[in-house]
Amino acid sequence: MIVMKFGGSSVANAERIRYVAGIVKSQIDQKPVLVLSAMGDTTDHLLEAADQALQGSVSIAKIENLHKQTIKDLNLDTAVVGEVDALLSELKSLLVGISLIKELTNRTKDYLVSFGERLSIRIAAAYFRSEGIKAQALDAWDAGFRSDANYSQAEVLPEAWESIARNLTPLVESGALPIVTGFIAKDPQGNITTLGRGGSDLTATIIGSACKAQEVQVWKDVDGILTADPRLVKTARPVEMVTYEEAAELAYFGAQVLHPRSMQPCIATGTTVRVKNSYNPQAKGTRIVAKLDGNAGPVRAITSKKNVTLVDIVSSRMLGQYGFLAGVFQAFSVHKISVDMVATSEVSISLTLDAAHDLLALKGDLEKIANVTIKEKKAIITIIGDIRRSSEILERAFGVCSSLGIQVQMISQGASKVNISFIVNDTEASQVVQGLHKAFFEA
Repeated sequence: MIVMKFGGSSVANAERIRYVAGIVKSQIDQKPVLVLSAMGDTTDHLLEAADQALQGSVSIAKIENLHKQTIKDLNLDTAVVGEVDALLSELKSLLVGISLIKELTNRTKDYLVSFGERLSIRIAAAYFRSEGIKAQALDAWDAGFRSDANYSQAEVLPEAWESIARNLTPLVESGALPIVTGFIAKDPQGNITTLGRGGSDLTATIIGSACKAQEVQVWKDVDGILTADPRLVKTARPVEMVTYEEAAELAYFGAQVLHPRSMQPCIATGTTVRVKNSYNPQAKGTRIVAKLDGNAGPVRAITSKKNVTLVDIVSSRMLGQYGFLAGVFQAFSVHKISVDMVATSEVSISLTLDAAHDLLALKGDLEKIANVTIKEKKAIITIIGDIRRSSEILERAFGVCSSLGIQVQMISQGASKVNISFIVNDTEASQVVQGLHKAFFEA
């Protein structure tokens, strides 16, 4: 058994759904389970419709037109038209309710955006059936997905794993093709929840891990995980294999291929994940595994994250004093600000934050215990690889920065032992990534 997950751009219209069907048919003997996202920009259109409803205007025209046109282009039967019409009617009623009460809670928003996935799987399943494949559309809760009630960021409950295997394995063994909604679940009270960023990938990896699949294939619009951002480095190439930890660190520090959360189920069970390109299915893609063989080079990939804020906290009171760091991080907790990187000395802490924060109040609290300097428009450069070879990596990396005349402002080696990150100015980031790529992959 394999799990195949396709994102919104892969099922954006009738042409793309036909193309995906061709990919699935070529692997039908491997007993696939499909996980689909909403079609194209449907999730954005649903949120846009909610904003309009809050202003008193109810319209589902963009959503209705896309899905009905796709049904027409695929020449599907009246049965799926009835299913889609019922969902569109339910959606319209929800929007009318939002327009009347002038309120959009996280619970209602989760219910709202779930329509995208629920529509896409029904259309796809109908098309697969028209092509002679015994496809069955399943809302995630019918496949066994139960979550907590943390709307918009729900966590799948541990007991759901057994239920998922119990629901899906017999279907696959009977020769059916289950097509499951990504991104959504239901809480114990029966309310629809969403799994947050990377939710569809997480749906796929949970299914793969719960059902002991041979492989989870995540189909994107790139040839796998690349050695660098191809927009910055024209010679960037796919990485053949990375570990779960490396993939998670790459995602966290700017490579938008897989969300770090989606790695967790596979880490628990050792299930292989393969990132493939739905626009270029012949490409081998990148395998994500528990452990690499001994022949891998020192560096797997280089990534950058721009528009970062650097905070320097200096205090002689920190010297030998217990509880000082607790006070610093308590201030961040109070202001609900998440920290990315941290580096410490005996009298100072340097850390980085996303730029999308108002730091005035935080700075005021921190200045009660230390001197604080805030520097904006910085970039994190992250080198992902074998940090057991950190001396070799650092020698080359700092050699590149020195030759470019660029000053490194902070450095941190991740506790995961697979990344070295350092800070430069925003304006220098592209130059540094290009230089590092040349040094590690083109020399």
